[in-house]
Parts: sequence; C-alpha cells; structure tokens
Amino acid sequence: MLGLGLIGGSVAAALHAGGWHVSGTDENTERVTDALSRGFIDAGGIDADAEVSFVATPVSQLVDGVRTMLQCTRGLVTDVGSVKTPIVEAITDPRFIGGHPMAGSELQGLDGADADMFRGAVWVLTPSAATNDATFATVAAIVRELGGDMLALPAQRHDQLVAVTSHLPHLAAATLLTLARARADDHAAVMRLAAGGFRDMTRVASGNPAIWLDICRENQSAIVEAIDAMIDGLGDMRKIVFESDSATLLARLTDARSVRANLPGRVRELVDVAEVRIPIPDRSGAAAEVFTLAAELGVNTANFEVSHSVEGDRGVLIMVVDAASAELFRGGLIARGFKPVVARVA
Repeated sequence: MLGLGLIGGSVAAALHAGGWHVSGTDENTERVTDALSRGFIDAGGIDADAEVSFVATPVSQLVDGVRTMLQCTRGLVTDVGSVKTPIVEAITDPRFIGGHPMAGSELQGLDGADADMFRGAVWVLTPSAATNDATFATVAAIVRELGGDMLALPAQRHDQLVAVTSHLPHLAAATLLTLARARADDHAAVMRLAAGGFRDMTRVASGNPAIWLDICRENQSAIVEAIDAMIDGLGDMRKIVFESDSATLLARLTDARSVRANLPGRVRELVDVAEVRIPIPDRSGAAAEVFTLAAELGVNTANFEVSHSVEGDRGVLIMVVDAASAELFRGGLIARGFKPVVARVA
C-alpha cells in the first residue's frame, strides 16, 4: 500500500480484516506508525513479493507512485485516484489497471478510515488495451471481496462522468456556500435560515479542500465542460423563472424529481438472475471489453469467475447477471463477436 490517507487506510484496513498480510508506506512516516498501531497494516514499507499493490497518493503523484510500485514489486498494481485518463495514458505495463472506489468520508486521514467503506460502493476499473486479462480479473475479484460493485469503463468516459456526478457537485456546493456567506454579510440571519435542503446540498463541501486542487488540474477539460453545461442549464432555468413559465417549470421540476427517485442506491443483492458463459480469446483486453459492455448497457452483475476451456487456448468468463438484462447483454456480446450462452438460474 503506497499512501495511507483516508482511502489508502480504508483499503489497508479492509484487506487486513479479510485476512491479507498488508504492508504500507507513506511519505508521512507518522502515518505508518499510526496505521500499525491501529492494526490497519502488518508491516511498514514496500513488500517486493506483494500479490497486488494499491497506490493511494494525491492524483498529481499517481503516475510516479504506480511506476515506483511496478519497479519495486513483482505483483499487480492498481490505484484509487478519482481522475483516470492521465495515468492510464502514462502507464502501459500489463500488470497495471486503473481504479477508483466511489466512496469517502467528511473525516480526513486515518481518523476516517473504515474497513467497511467500500461495501456496496461502486468501484470503477479502467482497463486499457495494455491491461492483461489476468490483471483485470484478479483486481476485479479483490474489489468484490472488499464489498465493492465493480464497474468497468474507459478512462476518458470515467473522467467525463465523475466530472458531472462528483467534481461539479463539490464546486457547485462551494459556490453556493460562498454566495450564502456574501448574503450573510448583509443579513446576519441568512445562515440561520440554512436548514435541511441547503445543508444536504452543500454537505459535499465538507471534504478535504486540498485534494481538489489536483483534481481540478488533472481533470480540467471535463470539469470545465460540465461547468459550461451547468451554466447553460441555469441560464435556461433563469429564463423560465423570469418569464413566469409555470408549465415549463413544473415539467422541469417533475422530471428532476423522477430522476432523483430513480437514482440507484448501494448495491442490492440480485434475486432473479441468469448465468452468461462467454468464451474469450487468450488476449489482453477481451474480458475488460465484456465488463465495459455490461457497464454501457446497465447490466447488473451479481458474480463472476473465469474458468479454463477444454479448447486450451480460450478461457470462459462466467457472469451471473440480472435476468431482466440477460438478453440485451447477449445481443450486445454477439454484436461484438462473442458467442455467449445464457441459462436461467433457478
């Protein structure tokens, strides 16, 4: 484990709780001592024989961190950064796969670390053409072991999506709070009026401000694009309100309410499932392509494993998916040259 902050400490704690032997290091040596005393890691430093290494440094240091772990260890390497394109483009070693657990806390450092942080949380993996299928499958299995809901996405697509769902909300919350404080300078009572809705909407601004400097620099283009879209949307809303267009306003608010009601919660256990068996060629990227397709089609995956085929040079990816999506998934796989077999699981 390279980096023992909030996320790195949580990954270490989760692995340790699962019976793994965990070694960890951090540029702040006091954190290593603290992690040892809390029982999050078993030893300080880098373990050259580690089966897998997680890099949990600030996003601006990820490339150097991953290169260090690839040089110093013989196992697989992944990271937990919230911006993926720069590192996926920089690292072409087949032992590496980019990752991003969509989890966190308002607390900072090891004080906020939690072994259960990733249970039910989406954990994105961003395989590239260079990523070995064995790397993908092993890291995906570990993600599931830690309780995460693994989702495979291309790095650039990931960055575009998190710009809207994570980065923009934080910046919007900061802007709202700045506006409220400016109003408070004129009207002392304004902060006392900041009740439930305002507090809920701006809660994300409670996170560590320092990490956002790197995030905004590393994912600048996607964030700016999201901000521009938000400005356009607010401009439309301003026009609707200014013109007292009640019908359009009602439609917008009703649609927003519907979207909000249908936002998925944390991972649910699938009850009605189907097994999809997919022969895959022994080449890099094939398994990742299957999982990326599942993400694009919105197919929920309850479980997966890779077994060897009697054909020798091919493996079989066995996925247990939501039965309602099985035929859609099958069609998408066939369109991409795979030959899936779907069977209902009683």
